[in-house]
Amino acid sequence: MPDVNDVRFVAIDFETADPKRDSACAVGIVVVEGGEIVARDYRLIRPPRAKFNPFCVQVHGIHWADVCDEPSFGDLWPELSMWFRDVDFIVAHNAAFDKSVLHTCCRESGWDAPVQPFLCTVQLSKKTWALPSNKLPAVCAHLGITLNHHNAASDAEACALIAVSGLRENPAFLGKVL
Repeated sequence: MPDVNDVRFVAIDFETADPKRDSACAVGIVVVEGGEIVARDYRLIRPPRAKFNPFCVQVHGIHWADVCDEPSFGDLWPELSMWFRDVDFIVAHNAAFDKSVLHTCCRESGWDAPVQPFLCTVQLSKKTWALPSNKLPAVCAHLGITLNHHNAASDAEACALIAVSGLRENPAFLGKVL
């Protein structure tokens, strides 16, 4: 069975402008190969609507003025998609959310979404460590990972490091993905 040193994966994190899954306004991407971070990318994205939900702004601090001159997801995807080539799987903390944002943004902009399976670091954390909470800040605190929570670049890097640590401790979890 392969272990974390035998795989290449992408950790991803989205921030959204509103509760709709097509409203990505930032993305963090971290590529891991052989258990080491080999590349990072962070982009602001102009979502399809200028009206940002106040709750979302309170969470991540991104306003329309920050993204109004940025490319849309559809314009960015040809560049971003290169990070997903030749990876075995995609990692996200609460993968259902990030997967739905990625797939919805791809669909709405006429692009094919990546086909690789997702590994959820919330589930990996639950199966690997007995923590009182499996939220990203709690897992990062447990592992000594520095986190600027709700900054997509920081969240994606933290997720990548959680995946590496968790898969080293619990290599059988990789079998659930591959």
